[in-house]
Amino acid sequence: MSAYGAKLRPYLFLILLKCCDFSFMLSLTNVHRDVPTRNGRFHILKGISFEAQAGEVTALLGPNGAGKTTTLSIAQGIDKASSGTVRLLGVDPYRAGAGLRSQVGVMLQDGGLPMAVTGERLLQHLQRLYQHPADIEALMDRLDIQDFRDRPIRRLSGGQRQRLGMAAALVGRPRVVFLDEPSAGLDPVSRQIVFELIEELKAVGVCIILTTHLLEDAQRLADHVVLIRDGRVEAAGSVEELTSTGLRPPFTFRVREELTTEQQQDFPSHLKLSRDELVSDSLVWCVAGIETPADLHALTAWMLKHNVMPMDMGLNSKSLEDVFWELTAHDHA
Repeated sequence: MSAYGAKLRPYLFLILLKCCDFSFMLSLTNVHRDVPTRNGRFHILKGISFEAQAGEVTALLGPNGAGKTTTLSIAQGIDKASSGTVRLLGVDPYRAGAGLRSQVGVMLQDGGLPMAVTGERLLQHLQRLYQHPADIEALMDRLDIQDFRDRPIRRLSGGQRQRLGMAAALVGRPRVVFLDEPSAGLDPVSRQIVFELIEELKAVGVCIILTTHLLEDAQRLADHVVLIRDGRVEAAGSVEELTSTGLRPPFTFRVREELTTEQQQDFPSHLKLSRDELVSDSLVWCVAGIETPADLHALTAWMLKHNVMPMDMGLNSKSLEDVFWELTAHDHA
C-alpha cells in the first residue's frame, strides 16, 4: 500500500475509484447562459470551456460578478445552460437522476445548512440517503468535528460550519466534489486539516472543483486554474504555466535611507524605478525592465556610482495573485 493509502486506512469514509470510460470527470464546452431583461437578454456566461480530471484540484477564480457561481450551478446541474455542452461523469447533469447525484458531493455554505439541527444529526440524515455511505464517526474525527457534534448549527462559528459543510459533501463518498471557499474562516490548525484531506482525496482519484478568494490557497492546492472574468475564461492552465507568462515580476532592493533626487534622476533610462513600500526601518524600491544580465549590470553600476548599498535585493517570484491582478487590472482602474 502507498504512503497515502496507509494514511487513509483509519479513515474508512474513502474508497478507491474505478477507472472511468470518459476522459474528464467534468467538462464544459462553449457554455452560454442568458437571462431575459426588459431590453433583450443579458449574457452571464459567454462561451465557458474547461475540463476537470480525476485526482486533481481545479480552482475556479475570478472577481465578484465574473460568472463563477453560475458556472458552478450549471456544472452541478442546478441551472441549465442556454447553449453548449456540459458533462459530469459522462452525462448531462441537468437531465441526470439520482444515480449521478449519489456520486457528486457539494459543500454547503451557511445558507444551505439547517440551523436548528446538530452537526451529528445532519450527517446521520445525509448518511441515510446513500446506499454505501461514509463512516461519519471517522469523518467527524478527520475534520475535528467531535467537540461540537451535539451543538446546533446556528451556534457554531464560521470555521466550524465550514468543516461541517465539507463533511456533508463527503458523506456519500463522491467521485466529484465541489468545494466553495473550503478554508474560509478557519484557524491555522483547521486549515491544515482541510488541506491535508484535500490532498488525500486527490490521492484516491477524487475530482475536486474548488472556488476561493484566497489566492494563496489556490496556488498551494490547485493542479489546474481557470480564471473567469466577465463570463469568459480569461486564462487557464497549471499554476506554473500561469505564473511563468505575462509580465515579469519586478526586481526589488531595500535600503535604509531615502534615495536623493539626484540619484533618482540619474537612474538608467531604460529601467523604471518606483517606490514600493516602507518596511520597518527600511525602504523597498522596485525596478521594472530587468530582462538581461546587461540590465542587471546597469543597475549595479548605478549603485556603485551613487554609493547605494542595498540591505537585500532580488527578483521576486510571480504568484497567482500577481496573475490575477494583471488579468483584472482594468476592472479596478
